[in-house]
Amino acid sequence: MPSHALPAWLITDDSAVDHELGVLKTGKEADVHLIERTLPGSGASCLLAAKRYRSSEHRMFHRDAGYLEGRKTNKSRDTRAISTRTRYGRDVISQQWAKAEFTALTRLWSAGVPVPYPVEYRGTELLLEFVGEPDGSAAPRLAQLRPEPDALRALWFQLVEAMLLMAAEGLTHGDLSPFNLLVHGDQLVLIDLPQVVDLVANPQSAHFLQRDVRTTCAWFVARGLPEDVADADWLEELLRREARLC
Repeated sequence: MPSHALPAWLITDDSAVDHELGVLKTGKEADVHLIERTLPGSGASCLLAAKRYRSSEHRMFHRDAGYLEGRKTNKSRDTRAISTRTRYGRDVISQQWAKAEFTALTRLWSAGVPVPYPVEYRGTELLLEFVGEPDGSAAPRLAQLRPEPDALRALWFQLVEAMLLMAAEGLTHGDLSPFNLLVHGDQLVLIDLPQVVDLVANPQSAHFLQRDVRTTCAWFVARGLPEDVADADWLEELLRREARLC
């Protein structure tokens, strides 16, 4: 659990009980389940999202190599197993994804980036803040929405601010698209960060940064935001300066 002050909504009492309420999302690398945490006898409860990375038999690793560049492991056996993609190596990668995502979320949440609060890390499972309504309805993905012009512009500038905060930490999302941006109320929330890219350590970081920028700019322009506002060249240069890459 992060060392900073805990959110008021989070129940951390040892006597709390977690109840499985169903699956929120299935994916190639992980499934996300809805959890209700209750404190018996008090009436207190909170909703959490449990992200569970798939086992070595069921995960797809076709995208791993580029993202793993620049990441280090202290065990030579793990390094060899990862490079040869043995079953053990794939299990190590699953744990690396989970740990990397928890570490990134902790760091970014502390830096003010709009991400779900990281509650707990358990091997290949993360417990996260549930982004949605009290009835368990998850916040929609940006890709599902057709915002009106004013809302579209507001979401764009929220995204720019979030990307700048990430760049100031020396990071880019690595797989940013309208499918891993949630809109809760009128607030943008970034999700799915296991592949977060270190802009200094990863030799392919320029590619990942450019792709994050161009994918999101293209979506906003396609929804009606003027190209001189969602300007990919301008945003990429701005992020590079913020990350002190130029």
